[in-house]
This record gives sequence, C-alpha cells and structure tokens, in this order.
Amino acid sequence: MIMLEAVYHRIGLNWSYAYNESTIHIRLRTKRGNVAQVQLVCGDKYSWDKYNESVAMERFAADGLFDYWQAAISPRFRRVVYYFALHEEAGETVYFLEKGFFDKPPTIRYEGLFDFPYLNPEDVHSPPEWVKEAVFYHIFPERFAKGDPSIDPEGVLEWGGVPSPTNFFGGDLQGVLDHMDHLVELGINAIYFTPLFAATTNHKYDTRDYMLVDPHFGTNEKLKELVDACHARGIRVLLDGVFNHCGHTFPPFIDVQQNGPSSRYADWFHIKEWPLKVENGIPNYATFGFEPIMPKLNTGNEEVKAYLLEVGRYWIGELGLDGWRLDVANEVDHQFWREFRREIKKVNPDAYLLGEIMHDAMPWLQGDQFDAVMNYPFTNIVLDFFARRRTDASQFAQSINSLLAGFPQQVTEAAFNLLGSHDTVRLLTLCGGNKRLMKLAVLFQLTFQGVPCIYYGDEIGLDGEHDPYNRKCMEWDPTKQDRELLGFFRRLITLRKAHPALRGSGLRFLVASGHPQLLAYERHDERDRFLLLLNNDETACSVTVQSGGLNGLWQDAGSDADVRTDEGTMQVALPGFGYAILHASGDIATEAIRLSAQYRPE
Repeated sequence: MIMLEAVYHRIGLNWSYAYNESTIHIRLRTKRGNVAQVQLVCGDKYSWDKYNESVAMERFAADGLFDYWQAAISPRFRRVVYYFALHEEAGETVYFLEKGFFDKPPTIRYEGLFDFPYLNPEDVHSPPEWVKEAVFYHIFPERFAKGDPSIDPEGVLEWGGVPSPTNFFGGDLQGVLDHMDHLVELGINAIYFTPLFAATTNHKYDTRDYMLVDPHFGTNEKLKELVDACHARGIRVLLDGVFNHCGHTFPPFIDVQQNGPSSRYADWFHIKEWPLKVENGIPNYATFGFEPIMPKLNTGNEEVKAYLLEVGRYWIGELGLDGWRLDVANEVDHQFWREFRREIKKVNPDAYLLGEIMHDAMPWLQGDQFDAVMNYPFTNIVLDFFARRRTDASQFAQSINSLLAGFPQQVTEAAFNLLGSHDTVRLLTLCGGNKRLMKLAVLFQLTFQGVPCIYYGDEIGLDGEHDPYNRKCMEWDPTKQDRELLGFFRRLITLRKAHPALRGSGLRFLVASGHPQLLAYERHDERDRFLLLLNNDETACSVTVQSGGLNGLWQDAGSDADVRTDEGTMQVALPGFGYAILHASGDIATEAIRLSAQYRPE
C-alpha cells in the first residue's frame, strides 16, 4: 500500500523550479522503499491533447525516511500543468494532483493539477557560472603573511607567537602579494578575505570606515594592486561585507554616544532606551550578540540603506571585485538584501553574493537575494562522520541526500562548502591530530559538487582549538610545513579541476556490506566515472568491487590503497583511514555500471 501521508509536493522552492531558461525541475517525496516507480504526466494547460507527455522520474536521493524523485522537462511554451502517477510493486497506482489523491487519472486537465504558470527568464536563479569551477582559499589577513613592517600596529608581536583575541602580528596585503606563488601552486582560483576595512580589532568585524582599507593592512591602492595581481593569475576575490553592524568607532555611532536622541544618526541604530549603557553584560541597544563594540545598524532606515548600498557598489566598481561575503546575513532584513542584489548586479552581473547563514537558508536562495550561503549544514554532516565519529557511512549518505533534496540543483552547485574557518576549530584538531582522517574529510569535500573552500594553513598542517587558537600565524618555513599534506591538497585540487564529473551533480552512494564505516560513492557525468572508497576506520580492510564489463577500464586515479584488477572483479586493500580513487573514462552509460562491495578485515 502506498503511504499517502508521506507523499509531498508543492509549487516552488526546491520542489518545482526553473533550473535554467528552458528547463524545469519537478520533484516529489515518497516514503522510503514504498513506491517502485513514478511517472510525471504533464502538458500544456491550453492544449493538453496536442502537447502532453509522460516522463519517468528518477529516484535521485534517499534519506532515512523518504525517497526523492526528480524529472527535468522543457515545456515547448514555457508553461506546464502536471500530476504524478505513483506505482507500487504490488500493482497499486495512485494519482497525485494538487487537489488530492485519486485512484484514476484526471479527465479534466484544467482543474486541480499542479500548475507551473510560466517560466519567466527573470525568475531563474542563476548563480555566476565561474563559481562552479572555483576552489576558494579563506584568508584571515592579520595572520596570513607579513610584508610591510612599516605599517605594523603598535605593540606588534613576533610572527608565530601565541595568538590572543587582542594581539597583533602584522599580517598585511603586501604579505599576500609576496606569497601569491603559494596560492597558484596550491591550485586555488578564488580568495575570500575576512574584513579589510578600518577597525580596532585584529579581526576587523567592528568597522570604523567602510571606505578605507585598514592602515595596518595597507592602502586602498595596495588593495587594488592585490586584486589586479589576483586577476592576472586567474584568481577571483571576495571581500567580507559587515552590514549587519558597525564598530563603536564608526563616526555616526560616536555622534549618537555624544548627542543621544538629538543626534541626526539616532535612527541609524536600534536604541532601546537612553542614555546608552551596558548592564550585566547586555547593552540597551541592539548589537551583534551582546558585543557593545558592535552596534547593529538599522537597515530599514533609508540613509543607512543608501550608505551601505553605496559601499557595496563602490568596491565592486573600484576594484573590479568578484563579489561579497555577507556577515551575519540572516539578521538583516530581506528587503535590504533584495535591493543590495539589484545594485551589485547592475555593476557586475557576475558578482558572487555569499551569505553567512548556518541554518536552512532557502528563504534567501530564491534568486532575489543571495547566490549561495556558507554551507554549514554540509560542514556538520562531514565533520560528524569523519571528525566527531558520531555517524556511520549509511547515516552520512542519508544526510547528504537530504541536503541535496532540500535545495534546487543550481543552489547546490554554487554552495560554499567549508570544513573550517576563522569561526571554528581547525580541521586537523577536530580530527585529533590524525592526518589520515583529515585527508578523508578533504577528499570528500573536493570530490563533491559545490564550491570547496580551504582555510589558510590547513594545507600545511596548521592546527588550533577555537578562537583565538584557530587564527595562528601562517607557517612559511618549509621545514616546518607538512609538505606531504600540501602535496595531497595539490593533487586533489588538480584532479577536481581536470574532471567535471567531480564537480557536477552525478552522485550515487553504494552499500558496502559488513563495514559501517566504509563510505563508497560514485561520481559521474557523460564521459567519466569515479568510484571512491573511503575507509573511515583505523582497521585495514579489503574491498571486492564488481562492475560488470567495466573492470578492465578502471584506473587508479590517486590512492593510498593496493588496487589489483582480476577477471570480473577488483580487489582494493585499504589501510586504516585509507582511500581509493578509481577512474573509468569513455562513452559509458550510467546503466552499465553495477558496483557491490564486501568487507573483509585483514
């Protein structure tokens, strides 16, 4: 019996959306394992008899509770009405329309069907194409590299000392310029900088002047030189926009402190009562968290809005900037972000607008606000499996599938997939110092769709607990760097950039019986297939892989495993926390690949 209470679909969001100017994706949810096949029956509402079709839906994901089905259609007249025919193994068929469930197909096509009224090109959410090819590198400027000692802050410490929330080591823009070769050799092609504008702290999230590069980092001209140097090397640049709040030295806030309710800037902020004060650690004015030095800006105020929009436009136009990362984006009103998007895209239609949102971000990802968000749900799924050891391979696969089903495909393609940042414990530390375990997490990140981001220093083995220890000075002495780990990052980035299959949407998780910590998955497109085996366990194991007539085509694309090909099977011996990357190329149909794996402890 088909469990109707589990069946779900609605128009819009991640269920029915325009993927591009000619293609509509339609999705359906059913109880896991309950429905054998689904047909999407669709046609033109004004001429159904002439223009209609039945499309077999693909089961593209499954989690612990549900199967998720998808069909891609290209309606001739950009509009479509549709219903679903759900088929159970035992022969039962249920027809699902907007107006309910029925045991017979509808006879009146213009009443009660789901309706996608028109595919307007202006409504298509289209993140910049370049983002799909990007590998980002996240730089915390004060700790990355020191290039110009003449602009050091007062009391600067020797490079490489113990970090604190308040100390300075003199990292600057010239330091980044001096180490461009490292970035190029690593293979990254995009940089995200935490704030560069004038502020009092080492992190610069307390902005004093939005139009001025912090003098301890350099000048506006030096930033322009850096951006030009990055562009000359094919590297895009993203700056951090702190528009939710400013710093306590921001001139309008100083005026409010001095003049109280008579200040012309009084409505620039959310003041609860006068005079301004902090009692028991809680300010009587809105702030970021409870930080008195970070008063929240009133983005509903027209003057504030005009000022911040000008800031956004100015740096995009002045530098040829490639986008903004937008801090605490979920605490700013949606209307402001809609206007921000319109203004930025006028200056640079290819600008990447990335919001910092750590929860379900669908309300911001409908094409009218952000291109993408920092994909912390992805971060936590990966860390829970590899670093925190809280889940097994099956639970991991289900969580990833649920994530994929929760967003339109183009949103996933542009999602900013990070494993660590200046706000989190370092990846190597989370992995208990186990470099092999860290490699597995990075391997999944760099072979998954979306936009991977590497936090500075992870590639050479920097560790560190939460702030401030995750903000150590970058180590530039080659004898103190983990060069083997650096080589691993370089090889994986090179492999990712060389094969679109590792960046695209073709993904299938495989069951490896007998070993709950063996993650097996396939990445594929029209030309290439990759089989990845990740042993997320300290115990070595061997895996038998059967793939029909394709065994002779598999090549080892980069493994720390012993791979042997026999007639009809492959034997893969994985060390503890080891991995195998197997590659088959050529004109291979997806249906031709059949994989099974069995676990045998060595």
